[in-house]
Order: sequence, then structure tokens, then C-alpha cells
Amino acid sequence: MKTKYILHGGFTPKNKNENNEDFYKEILKDAPEGAKILIVPFAKDIDRIPVSVARVTAEFNKNKWQEKFDFEVANEESFIKQIESSNVIYFQGGKTLKLLEVLKKFSNLKKMFEGKIIAGESAGANVLGKFFYSPSANGVFEGLGLLPIKVIPHYSLKYRDVFKDTGSDLDCLYLKEYQYKVFK
Repeated sequence: MKTKYILHGGFTPKNKNENNEDFYKEILKDAPEGAKILIVPFAKDIDRIPVSVARVTAEFNKNKWQEKFDFEVANEESFIKQIESSNVIYFQGGKTLKLLEVLKKFSNLKKMFEGKIIAGESAGANVLGKFFYSPSANGVFEGLGLLPIKVIPHYSLKYRDVFKDTGSDLDCLYLKEYQYKVFK
């Protein structure tokens, strides 16, 4: 299988109209039976991790076609081994700069992600591009560059010009909340 990236525009927690069924179905449709899903909460504050992992696990379980798959929550100490043994790597949203700081500790992520399904929600989508705009940090930053794009999650028209002086050779991916885009 070719590496499949799925970038999601995130959501506002207070928004009661959350409907991500298609996003989770897209993640799972190419996953093998018995897939191992690695949930990466490095962008979250520690006190928010249990609730956010429970939410994501419930979404996957609600939208699965497989009989069974396994979940694991990533930790920095075992991250490389966890990636190697996983079929799906799901980067949760939160604080992009916090997530990026942790991920920069690991070299060769692109190679380690080969043949896997990589999903990123909000901050998780940001770090996968070459450049991203973070509304919460109010700035343009350089991501990991795994995809040759500029990313803005939680997109609204007020952000349309933030990349005017950045990466003119790169396409922009404007993701409104609950929208996602697949890259293979």
C-alpha cells in the first residue's frame, strides 16, 4: 500500500454539530483487519489526553468495518517502535508548536510512515505540511514538510492572505472545520 495522508480541518469542542463519520471511515477503509491504530496526543495538554483519546476511540469504533482492531496511545519513549508496529497513525489536534517540538526529536519520519495511513486533525494536519498557519499561535511556521503544501485548519476568509509571503511554489490547503483531504 502507498502511504495515505488524510488531513482534517479540526473542530471547535463547543460545536455540538460534530459529524466526522466520513473522516473516520476514510481512515479505516484501507486499514487491514486487526489494524493497530496509534493515537498520538503530543499536541494535547496532559489533563486533556484521556478525554480526547476516549473521544477518538469511540469515533473509530462507531465507524469501523473490521471485526477488531487495537489502539495504542503514543509516548515519546516508545514512539519509534510504536510507529513500526502500527498500520494507522492518528495525530490529534491541540497545540501545533507543542506537537512539532516533540516530532522534531525523531528523524526520518517520512520513511517510517511509508505504507501506512497517516491522519492529522488540526494541529496534526499542520505539522505534516511544509508550512502552516496556526490561528492559536497567530503565525506562519515551518512544519515537517512531509507533504509539499501550506496548511490552514479551522479556515475562514480572515486567514486567506497569511501565506502571501511564504512558499509561493506550494499549493495552499484551506480546511474548514470538519473538512478533510486525502493525499496518496
